[in-house]
Amino acid sequence: MAITWRSSAFTRRFWFHSCFALLVAFDFVFSGDPYVYFEWDVSYFSASPLGVKQQVIGINGQFPGPTLNITTNWNVVVNVHNNLDEPFLVTWDGLQQRKNSWEDGVLGTNCPIPSGWNWTYEFQVKDQIGSFFYFPSMNFQRAAGGYGGIIVNNRDVIPVPFGTPDGDITFFIGDWYKQDYKELRKILDEGNQLGVPDGILINGLGSYRYNESIVPNEIPYATFNVDPGKTYRLRIHNVGISTSLNFRIQNHNMLLVETEGSYTVQQNYTSMDIHVGQSYSFLVTMDQNASSDYYIVASVRSFNQSAVNQVTGVAILHYSNSQGPPSGPLPDGPNEDDTYFSMNQARSIRWNVSAGAARPNPQGSFHYGQITVTDVYVLLNRPAESIDGQLRTTLNGISYFDPATPLKLAQQFDVPGVYKLDFPNRYMNRAPKLDTSIINGTYKGFMEIIFQNNATTVQSYHLDGYSFFVVGMDFGIWTENSRGTYNKWDGVARCTTQVFPGAWTAILVSLDNVGIWNLRAENLDSWYLGQEVYLSVVNPEITNKTELPLPDNAIFCGSLSSLQKQQSHRFNYSEASALSTSIAALFGLILVWLSVAFFRQL
Repeated sequence: MAITWRSSAFTRRFWFHSCFALLVAFDFVFSGDPYVYFEWDVSYFSASPLGVKQQVIGINGQFPGPTLNITTNWNVVVNVHNNLDEPFLVTWDGLQQRKNSWEDGVLGTNCPIPSGWNWTYEFQVKDQIGSFFYFPSMNFQRAAGGYGGIIVNNRDVIPVPFGTPDGDITFFIGDWYKQDYKELRKILDEGNQLGVPDGILINGLGSYRYNESIVPNEIPYATFNVDPGKTYRLRIHNVGISTSLNFRIQNHNMLLVETEGSYTVQQNYTSMDIHVGQSYSFLVTMDQNASSDYYIVASVRSFNQSAVNQVTGVAILHYSNSQGPPSGPLPDGPNEDDTYFSMNQARSIRWNVSAGAARPNPQGSFHYGQITVTDVYVLLNRPAESIDGQLRTTLNGISYFDPATPLKLAQQFDVPGVYKLDFPNRYMNRAPKLDTSIINGTYKGFMEIIFQNNATTVQSYHLDGYSFFVVGMDFGIWTENSRGTYNKWDGVARCTTQVFPGAWTAILVSLDNVGIWNLRAENLDSWYLGQEVYLSVVNPEITNKTELPLPDNAIFCGSLSSLQKQQSHRFNYSEASALSTSIAALFGLILVWLSVAFFRQL
């Protein structure tokens, strides 16, 4: 029997309201946290960022890799295909992985993905906003690339403390060597230093030829296209190996608005020192007359002048109405003789305590200065030293040794002898040693950590699973009296902090995230040689409610290798995500059918 469609006001209203009701129902069903899916192919390819062909690590053929542009509370599913010739892990620098250290992507929590295998990360970006990045966490692979950006947006119901910019640009700056990363690894294994890097990359490319005597011909460089009068959000990540960099744009002020998930007090800077592993967001207004392009500069800090010239990265800011290339000298950076410039600049970065956070409450509603400290750790870094005939770096005299069985799996399956919960809270006056000693944290405790850097270079330190409050830093040796200088009100919350040579930095962290979490030097050479420790946080009462279970797709290695099943080369999303996808498809078909019916009867 044929159905006859009649166009009338009644039928139009009927179908319109039917579609609207179904849309409301659809919105209700999916008012929960959505899922977003990514497929990544991790592989080598040839590139010439400094004019010499070399092997880099790309993701989906991109170097740097694709940006994860997601929204707070979303569930993220990333299926990683490892097509390298060695194991691989990716870690999500700054994402807190609430209750889920299983997805952290470091050797203390995950078995590496073998060559030729795939593995699916599934995690929620719970209650976070801001600018972060991901990178390979093992085998010195970050020195070959494999990194990319992470943007976590606010939900619409959460106000942002600045106007919506006209554009969003991500910068990856970092030192780079012409040698293959495996050769760099060998240099360190043989007890040698890496030496001065060969250049600075900006978004995977070398320097603009601002000086013909310094920059060779045919070096590819980055150009960033902008429109006059518009304001752009610049997200800048130092993804390099070990070099602190000063970032600046010729004739432009940079308004700092966010760092590693925290909105900051908004202040203008003409340049910013960005240390290894750190991320910042600036608003930059294109307010120049654009008679020519402008230099974007990333120059090293704390090297002699000849090295500075050799390893300065330069890109181009190109206005759409520009009349030609940039001219003149590069904009000046900070005076290298002013040792206090960078520290004073770091102290000037404050938390915006009145801004909305990832949840609808001010960032400063958590009054960290009023909480009683339960544990204190003073972590001493010294220059690399010989341990059992091998050059190693240490914290409190201990150089971390990766066991064959990840700490988290050993904890889950009660495997004895893998690690010890006896990491000292201060430097012990004894010979340095290799050990798998970790910090025994107190669940819901409030820990004070002081990084004391007795080495001769700037070091950056990062803590997975948390943001911490940077409450103080100064030159000299930290003492109990140093607490009198702490900022107990608006010290910025972030996940990576710098510690200057011959100086200390103090942080406070609330241990409310159950799991085993990596505390490491972000300087890749220091990390590779052993400067890391893990922090275990266990809820002794109701662990099953404060921590997610072992993933069904966990890879097993070490003493648990017998539990590993044959790699299927397939992956399954969680039941929740699969159900959501099925329901979404069903609703989508119904909506399409109703829409077609509605418009056909008009």
